[in-house]
Amino acid sequence: MSTKYKAVEVTRPGVFTLTERPLTDPPAGQVRLRVEACGVCHSDSGTVDAVLPGITYPRVPGHEVVGKIDALGQGVSGWKIGQRVGVGFLGGHCGQCQSCRRGDFVNCTNQPISGAHFDGGYAEVMMAFPNGLVAIPEGLSSVEAAPLLCAGITTFNALRRSGAIPGDLVAILGIGGLGHLGVQFASHMGFKVVAVARGAEKEQLAKKLGAHHYIDSNAGDPAAALKALGGAKVILATASDSKAMSAIMGGLATRGRMIVVGAGAEAIQVSPFQLLFSSVGVEGALTGSPLIMRTRLASVSSKASNQ
Repeated sequence: MSTKYKAVEVTRPGVFTLTERPLTDPPAGQVRLRVEACGVCHSDSGTVDAVLPGITYPRVPGHEVVGKIDALGQGVSGWKIGQRVGVGFLGGHCGQCQSCRRGDFVNCTNQPISGAHFDGGYAEVMMAFPNGLVAIPEGLSSVEAAPLLCAGITTFNALRRSGAIPGDLVAILGIGGLGHLGVQFASHMGFKVVAVARGAEKEQLAKKLGAHHYIDSNAGDPAAALKALGGAKVILATASDSKAMSAIMGGLATRGRMIVVGAGAEAIQVSPFQLLFSSVGVEGALTGSPLIMRTRLASVSSKASNQ
């Protein structure tokens, strides 16, 4: 077995370096993975550009990671060598803070971020915390499973908790890494899906993925277009564009919600009158727990096996 492994690390903001690192045993309470696949997520820019707090360099990005456990640190139980597992954005909850004590592991206040606070999956080898792992079903390849560990679970969990029911009008703002998955999940959940993006070139893809309607935000007012369809119960804002979010808020139905999963640098502009007289709201959604990941992966694997 080689005593070294390759990794792509960020040595300072904006600078990538391909390097070799010595292969070490996992620390107590951690496992070592042989990485088979790692998605490239927009949130990786938080590491690359030093946007996320608490980052030190050099740091290996990557938080949509699938690999096989090849070593167990002291005290690790419940996982075995050779098991194929995934690691998402959240590296593992502490189990002690108030959020954890309430069972809200996603909002653990002491949780490290994979590829930001510890080295991630842009490498042949990665260390991980057991309570941040999810078992990967046999029916999914590592390449298929990797993006579901962040982009997939983020959009799925946001829609699952949105309060929308089958038949409700749900808009997906942005048809990129998050949005193309959001359209598929929304369609399978039985919603009347409206895809919203800039330009006409994504209309064919959006409808192939399950959208019932397509709105080109360059061609007119997207809020007015949504209102013409009856108004959206939910707008899932996946594009990292606060101006686009502000522009489409008027397309919400009474008591509708815009759920933000794409992080834009600027503030979202919302009229207090809109909030008051339409009872609409804006909220955020941050990924999901390993338990929810396991449920979602099992469902996707089952559908793939039946096709």
